[in-house]
Amino acid sequence: MGTNTLPVVGIKDYETGRAERVLTPALLVYADFVRQNIETTIRLAGGDAKRWRPHLKTTKLAWIVRELVGRGVGDFKCANTLELLTAASNGARDALVAYPVAGANAERVRQIAGNFPAVAVSTLVESPRAVAEWAGGNVGLFIDVNPGMNRTGIDQERIAEIVELGKLIRRAKIPFRGLHYYDGHLASLSLDQRTSVAHRGYDQLMKLVAGLEAASVPVECVITAGTPAFPSSLSYEGFRAARFNHQVSPGTLVFNDTTSLGQLPPEWGYCPAALVLSRVVSRPTANIVTCDAGHKTVSADAGIPNCLVLGHENLRPLKPSEEHLPIEVPEGVEAPSLGEFLYLLPKHICPTVNNFDHALIVEQGKITRLDRVAARGRENPLILSVRNPSA
Repeated sequence: MGTNTLPVVGIKDYETGRAERVLTPALLVYADFVRQNIETTIRLAGGDAKRWRPHLKTTKLAWIVRELVGRGVGDFKCANTLELLTAASNGARDALVAYPVAGANAERVRQIAGNFPAVAVSTLVESPRAVAEWAGGNVGLFIDVNPGMNRTGIDQERIAEIVELGKLIRRAKIPFRGLHYYDGHLASLSLDQRTSVAHRGYDQLMKLVAGLEAASVPVECVITAGTPAFPSSLSYEGFRAARFNHQVSPGTLVFNDTTSLGQLPPEWGYCPAALVLSRVVSRPTANIVTCDAGHKTVSADAGIPNCLVLGHENLRPLKPSEEHLPIEVPEGVEAPSLGEFLYLLPKHICPTVNNFDHALIVEQGKITRLDRVAARGRENPLILSVRNPSA
């Protein structure tokens, strides 16, 4: 399921007490492993918590934001206004809406920034028209650079255009924060290939910084790397001695999934910290059992199989329907019993978390509390029509 061998994870570390009366499917978040993954990331970042700007699209829990802030991680990325609101409400000092918002969405970002003046709120731009949207406000701007993913941003080779945009932001008296560079398209490469291609891109990124500074447009911060390019960003020497603040922005590795665990070096010690608890509900044939975790539970956007069954790694999840996940049982393997719990490690944890209203927090093998997935989904689309919407 990844470019490297998955680390061995023991089902005994994840089985939970007090689960008999739990309605399944349910999202389990393991607090001890969350903290371990946070500590690992800070250690890999040289012990500098400020170098990490995790993306909240993965975790979406207010409790996770508070855990990160408590360890000195106060800068975040988010994709929508509900994630921004969750970050700002739970102690963030800096929040980047890493999405090209416009119109009512931009107005709501400005409103949240006004409600939380202690939080440095910023967003992305890629054109003069987008800059005009933010004139006269206190929302900072990062220029979105396209490293070859071709999703958003200005092509990294167009140095003159990027420099002119930086100058325009300065003339408009809008806080210019720096450059945003998400190289997620490298995920399918081996780590060595990923690093080679990423470092060539970072060489170009350094030329962009030099061009801006030569035009008297100082760069405060450069943000690179989600989870796939995280190792490549850490190993790039040019970031170590840079005058700007360099940040990495992986969010998946707080929880992890089969994909991230295959992309990161096993010796780094990351572990799964979020699973889906499901029950076997049917055995329609001799070699298939079905559990109650269809694609409305465990996302199938990253392909099939969409998860790994911990403790039953030789079982093969098949194509899910909305509410059912059929699982193939190889010949000679004992099938799970009807009603038996299955612990599913998703292939893509981010959209899986977004399927749940609540998470069960597990500590020392026991479910200790319920936590709302505060940033799940989106805000009320008519919130700007509500008089005095709460912060």
